[in-house]
Amino acid sequence: MPRVASIILGSLLAVLLIPSVAGAQTPLPTPTPTPPTPAPPAPAPAALSIKLQRVKQVGHDKVIVRGKRVRVVGTLAPFVAGQKVTVRLSRGSHKVRQKTVAVQPGGGFGALLKVPEGKLNVRATHAATPQQAAAQAKRQRLLGINSRAGLGSRGATVRVIQHRLSTLHYAVARTGVFDASTARAVIAYRKMRGWSRVGFASKAVVRSLLAGKGTFKARFPSHGKHVEADLSRQVLVLLNGGKPYRIYTVSSGKASTPTVLGRFKVYSRQLGTNALGMVDTSYFIGGYAIHGYHDVPTFPASHGCLRVPIPNARSIYDWLRIGDRVDVYP
Repeated sequence: MPRVASIILGSLLAVLLIPSVAGAQTPLPTPTPTPPTPAPPAPAPAALSIKLQRVKQVGHDKVIVRGKRVRVVGTLAPFVAGQKVTVRLSRGSHKVRQKTVAVQPGGGFGALLKVPEGKLNVRATHAATPQQAAAQAKRQRLLGINSRAGLGSRGATVRVIQHRLSTLHYAVARTGVFDASTARAVIAYRKMRGWSRVGFASKAVVRSLLAGKGTFKARFPSHGKHVEADLSRQVLVLLNGGKPYRIYTVSSGKASTPTVLGRFKVYSRQLGTNALGMVDTSYFIGGYAIHGYHDVPTFPASHGCLRVPIPNARSIYDWLRIGDRVDVYP
């Protein structure tokens, strides 16, 4: 019996071990490989451009009166959401204004910057982001000028005033200094605008000049090369048809000795100074003439002639010829 029990126990143990051995021989499943993390997309390219608004082109300069705000508008292309552009206003290497603005759908942006006086640079930059590359716009130059100028003033503001006066055909020397020539031209300009007749460029004068206002419109464009004396404004204008050549301040006859009105022709000329103090004289009827004189107030004060400042007399004399028309009207 002990031997039989031992055999039975061994058989049972063998049966119990069979599943463990079988399980040990079953192959393990192959693990699924983890896919690699995809690389982030490359930043989009970037092209940045700007232009200036609320400025006036004077010669090669973009000009604005100091204290005004220049509007800088531009485009960042292609458009990528969430991007920003920094706009800077600097004088030399010194930053004077800066503003960071969001790029709008479509790629446009805009910034307003208050302008100081002087030669300025406007720049715009886009700092690189994971979505878009860095970019820098081409620099724009800007000239901030003073809002007024008078005798003795000099520099950029005076150069702009003289340039505008010359462009509008006022007789002015472009020296960069607010001298007597500039004061006479400003008086003529103020007369045309109906303002007080002083040789000072106020804020209104500067802004009006920048806007290109104050031109002379010929009353007799069909008269070809001719002179028009507008006595209400106290200006004398040399014209080629309807186009002004030069505009001068003038003093016509006072109430007791008024200047004759009508259409005349130059019939005699006299270079130099005569016994009456008339300089470089062009007669258009009887003793009435266009001439230089030492006293040319801003109002009618002559004995009937058309007085012009002596520094302007020779240029008017040289321009006129015998037979040229002179139109005088109230």
